[in-house]
Amino acid sequence: MLILKTPGQAETKVKNSRFLAEIFTVHSPDEAKAAWKYRKENYDNGGHIVYAFTVGNNQNISGCSDDGEPSGTAGKPVLAVLLGSGATNAMITVARWFGGTKLGTGGLVHAYSDAAKAAVEDAEFTELVPQNEICFTIAYPLYAQVKAFLATLDFTVSEEKFAGDVTITGRIKVADTPQLADFLREISNGKIRLR
Repeated sequence: MLILKTPGQAETKVKNSRFLAEIFTVHSPDEAKAAWKYRKENYDNGGHIVYAFTVGNNQNISGCSDDGEPSGTAGKPVLAVLLGSGATNAMITVARWFGGTKLGTGGLVHAYSDAAKAAVEDAEFTELVPQNEICFTIAYPLYAQVKAFLATLDFTVSEEKFAGDVTITGRIKVADTPQLADFLREISNGKIRLR
């Protein structure tokens, strides 16, 4: 699976109709809906803003909308392009400014597909690396040693709480999680466990 490194944008024209396609990161259906709603409220195109999105480690949640275009002529072709790109946690919107000439159902499918493909080609992608969010608590004397070890694993700290002990929360690659668990068990005689 791929995720976006940088978003993409492309403008195409078909028989005087202008299509503006954008691909960008989203993490949930609600975020996708909000991004579409923002475009509907702020783009002065007087017409359609078609969208497709996919989220989840295996593109397991997806959706699309024709936004008033004939059924199956816009949202589904854009979703097919998005799924075919191998990207997840991504959304493509395509705004259309009508140019006065009807394109027909086949013409719409091609126009929306081509616009979506152009946006995908403009974007940059990187491999999705599955991660776990974990939390553990350590005694103060172990803090420096643990922090040094976390740096070798590319652990991303999201929160540290200093109370009677230190609680560290963060993200780590799934593949590196067993190594961290073993290290913590070893330095604490089995007392520290990942949550």
